[in-house]
Amino acid sequence: MSTAARREPIAVAEYLAGESRSDRKHEFIEGIVYATVGASNTHNRIATNVTGLLHGQLRGQPCEVFNADAKVRVRLPTGTRFYYPDASVVCQPNDPNDSFHDAPVVVVEVISESTRRTDEHEKREAYTAIDSLQVYVMLEQEAAVAVVYRRGETGFVRQAFAGGDAVIQLPEIGCALRLADVYANVTLLR
Repeated sequence: MSTAARREPIAVAEYLAGESRSDRKHEFIEGIVYATVGASNTHNRIATNVTGLLHGQLRGQPCEVFNADAKVRVRLPTGTRFYYPDASVVCQPNDPNDSFHDAPVVVVEVISESTRRTDEHEKREAYTAIDSLQVYVMLEQEAAVAVVYRRGETGFVRQAFAGGDAVIQLPEIGCALRLADVYANVTLLR
C-alpha cells in the first residue's frame, strides 16, 4: 500500500487540497498521509478487467463503477480515512465536484503479498464499517482466487471462490464476475 508517510497529522481539508494538486496518489488515515506505490501490470490488468466487466453490466442502471482514481471516504469513530480501492460501485454518488465517494455498495481490492495485511485487515475493517457497503471483494494476483465479504443479517460473511469457472454473484447491483473474465490475459503463477 504505502512506502512513505507524512508523520504530522493534518486536517481533511488540507489533505484534499494537497491531493488535488499532487502528481501522486496518497491515502489518508486519521490525519496521516501515506504515498501509495505503483502497481504491477498484472495488478492493473485485473483491476481494469473488473472495472470493464462491471461497467458493461451497469450501463443504463442507477449504479456506476469507478476505477482506482476515485477515493472512498470512511468515517470511523477514531477518525476519517480516504482509500483508493481498485474498483468501487456507487449507487448514491457524491456531488460531481467531490473527489471521493461516501457510499460505495461494492469495493474491490487486488491484493499481493505486499498489500495483503492491509487489505485483509485494516481496509476490510474500515470498508465494512461503511453503512452502504454490501460486498468487499479481494482478488489474488497470482491465482484465480477471490475472497468476498458479503453483508448478512448479523454482519459480514466470508465466501471463497477459486478457478476460472467460479462466478461471484453480485445481486446487490445486478452483476456477476466470472473469474475467467476477471483474470483474462493474466499469467497466473499458481
